[in-house]
Amino acid sequence: MANFTTITGFILTGFSDIQELQTLYGVFFLVIYLAILISNFLIIILISLDVKLQTPMYFFLKNLSLFDVLLVSVPIPNFFVNSLTHNSYTSVLGCAFQILFMTSFSAGEILVLTALSYDRYVAICCPLHYEVIMSSGTCQLMLVVSWITGVLFGTVYTAGTFSMHFCGSKVIPQFFCDVPSILKISCSETLGIIYTSLGIGMCLCMSCFISVVISYFYIFSTVLKIPTTKGQSKAFATCIPHLTVFTVFIATACFVYLKPHSNVPSISDRLFSVLYTVLPPALNPVIYSLRNNDVTCALRRLQKNLCPRGSHHLTLQSICQ
Repeated sequence: MANFTTITGFILTGFSDIQELQTLYGVFFLVIYLAILISNFLIIILISLDVKLQTPMYFFLKNLSLFDVLLVSVPIPNFFVNSLTHNSYTSVLGCAFQILFMTSFSAGEILVLTALSYDRYVAICCPLHYEVIMSSGTCQLMLVVSWITGVLFGTVYTAGTFSMHFCGSKVIPQFFCDVPSILKISCSETLGIIYTSLGIGMCLCMSCFISVVISYFYIFSTVLKIPTTKGQSKAFATCIPHLTVFTVFIATACFVYLKPHSNVPSISDRLFSVLYTVLPPALNPVIYSLRNNDVTCALRRLQKNLCPRGSHHLTLQSICQ
């Protein structure tokens, strides 16, 4: 019979064993974290306050920014504190909550991105029925389903992960708790529960991916039938940002969870984890919102309300006229 050692916590190695570099990495990630918070909260505030942005697309964009904030807030603040205190220990319960929140928010985000693709499909392929199909009740139902599905998946995934026995090294070569690293120190001979959880995750991702592909197949087919180049460009302009954001999110997630795992930790493992954790929340506001003319005009209107005098918003005014 195997001799299992009860592990009460894990050691997160981060990026360096040198204390000065640990502090430097912590401050660097704090700056990135604050930039992500500011940009995403700006999107949330603009969409919430501006009447002209009260549409289904911006409703989902606002919630996408909220998921981005929640997702990046799980690992980065904890890593910053660990870097300053030079204490990389985390309890099993703390590690479990990290995995629960990250998987829940990730699943919720991919479902919101899928809802956005459906919104674009209805807007371009069924414009006359857009307001009826994408009603307020429908949008709220989609959001509720995204939250419930995300939490259920995160719970099953976390329960499956921590139903295993752990032995040997308690060192996790990452800056946060992630399932691939934990699986390496598992002593369980049967991994049926975790494989079931992974299967559910793969089915969820594939369902979302297929839904997005089908939506864009009909979108591109409809757009290419538009007789004018200007009309095609305008239609593509509303779809390309979403397609870019979805591709970045899926690609970084696949690099982390689908690439072959080796027993020897590598810098590429940590790099891909950083990309998966930080890149989508950082790029989403830039790609999808802050370069959007509607959001730019909403920002100008907010500036005008806050600072009615002065000439600092003349440039934005010329854009929105």
